[in-house]
Amino acid sequence: MFGGAALGRWGVSLAAMAAVAGIAPAQADTLRDALSQAYASNPTLTGARAGLRATDEDVGIARAQGLPDLSATAQYNRFVKRSANSFTQPKKSIGGTVDATIPLYQGGFVRNSIRAAKARVGQGRANLQATEGDVFAMVVSAYMDVIRDTEIVDFNANNVKVLETNLQASNDRFQVGDLTRTDVAQSEARLAGARANLQSAQANLDASRQNYLEVVGKFPDNLAPPPPLPGLPATSDDAVDMAVENNPDLVAAKEATRAAEYDIGVAEAQWMPRISAFGTGNYVDYQGTLAGGAAGIKQIDKTATVGLQAQIPLYQGGEPGARVRQAQARKSQAIEAQTAAERAVIADARVAFSRYQAALGVIDSSQAAVSANELALEGTRAEQGVGTRNVLDVLNAEQELLNARQTLVSAKRDAYVRGFELLAAMGRAQAKDLGLDGGSLYDPVANYKRVHGRIWDWDSDPKPKPVATSTRGQPSVSAVPSHSAVESPAK
Repeated sequence: MFGGAALGRWGVSLAAMAAVAGIAPAQADTLRDALSQAYASNPTLTGARAGLRATDEDVGIARAQGLPDLSATAQYNRFVKRSANSFTQPKKSIGGTVDATIPLYQGGFVRNSIRAAKARVGQGRANLQATEGDVFAMVVSAYMDVIRDTEIVDFNANNVKVLETNLQASNDRFQVGDLTRTDVAQSEARLAGARANLQSAQANLDASRQNYLEVVGKFPDNLAPPPPLPGLPATSDDAVDMAVENNPDLVAAKEATRAAEYDIGVAEAQWMPRISAFGTGNYVDYQGTLAGGAAGIKQIDKTATVGLQAQIPLYQGGEPGARVRQAQARKSQAIEAQTAAERAVIADARVAFSRYQAALGVIDSSQAAVSANELALEGTRAEQGVGTRNVLDVLNAEQELLNARQTLVSAKRDAYVRGFELLAAMGRAQAKDLGLDGGSLYDPVANYKRVHGRIWDWDSDPKPKPVATSTRGQPSVSAVPSHSAVESPAK
C-alpha cells in the first residue's frame, strides 16, 4: 500500500485536478500534469468509462424481467361487409384493451440474471482500472521518450559543433603542413556522419512528440524531470504478492467466473415452472351502430378479467439441458481463464521487476562509461597535442563519449518506464494510487447508483457529446530542418 509519502511525491492537489477538468487544461510541463490531462481527456479512457456505464444498465435490464408489464391497445373498426343474417352487428366501433402481467415466480431466472449482471459490472470496473493503468503507462513512456530524444538531439547537435571546430582546426593545421589531407578527410567524413545522425535523432524526437500528442492531447513543452516512483517492491516475491492481490486483470477474471456461475442458474430456470398474475380490461364503443341503434341496446361494452397463470414446462426439445450444459462449459472456460490470468500476472510482475533491476544496472554501468570516456577524451586530446595521438584517435574518443552519453540517457528512460510498468503489473498504477485525488476523479460507482433504481420507460440521458479532446488544431512543429530546395537531376 502506498502511504502519504508516496502521494506527496506526486503531489497532485485538488486545484490542479480541477484545472485539468476545466475547459482550458493546464500546460503539461510535468509528468503530473501529463497524467492528469490524459486522465481527463484521453479517448481510450473516456471510451472505457462510457462502456462501463453501458454495462451498468445490464442490471436494470435484468431486473425489468421481474417487474410488472403493462400495455394498452387501441383500435377503430369499420365493418364494411356484414352478414345478411345478422341484425345486431354494428357498422363501426372504437375500443381499447389494457393488459397487465405481474411475474410471481420464474424459477430463479430473474434473481440469477441480476446477480450475473452485477458480477459483470464488477468485471467492468476492474477492466476500467486496467485501462487506466495502461493509459498511464503509455503517458509515462511517451513523456520519458520525449525527454530522452530531446537530450539525444542536444548531444548530437553539440557533437556536430565540436566536429565543425575539429574540421576547421584540421584545415588550419593542414595549411601549415602539420596534418595530411587524410587527416582532413577523416574529419570531414566524421562531420558528415554526425550531421546525418543529428537528422535521425531529430526525426526520432518528432515521432516521440507526435506519440505524446496522441496519448496526452497536446504537444510537450519544456518537460521537467519526473518525480521518484512510489512504492516499488524490494524483491520479486513482494511484487508477485501485490500483483496477485491487486492486479485489475486478475480481479476482472474472478468477476467473470462469478458471473458464469450465475449464468448456470439462469439456464436452470428453464426447467422450473413460472407463475404470474394477469389482468385484462376491455372497452368497446359501437358508436350507436349496434343493432341499428335500437332503443334499450347498450352501445358501450366493458369487461375485465383477472387471474393466475402457471406455465409448467414438460418437454422443450432438449433446449434447457443444452443451455445448462453450455453454461457449465462456459463456467469451466472462465475458471481456466482465471488461472491463465493469474499466470500472466505473476509472469508480468516478475519480468517487470527483472527489467527494472536490469535498467538500474545499465545506469550504473553507463555512468561509469561516461566518466571513463570523458577522461579518455581529455587524455587523447592532450596526447595529440604532443604528437603521440592522431586526429582519428581524437574522433574515435569523441564518438565513444557520445555513445556512452546516449546509452546513459536511454538507460534512465528505460529504468523509469520499467519501474512504472512494475507498478502497473502490481495493480498500483491508477489515479488513486498515484495521488491524482480530488473532486474530478471519475467514480464508476456514482453512475451505477444513479441508474440503479430508475424504472421509467421514457427515461434517458442527455445526447452524447465528445469528452476527449481533438488534436487536429495542434500546430505541428518539427525538429527536422525543412529542405525546401531540392535540386533537379541534370538533363
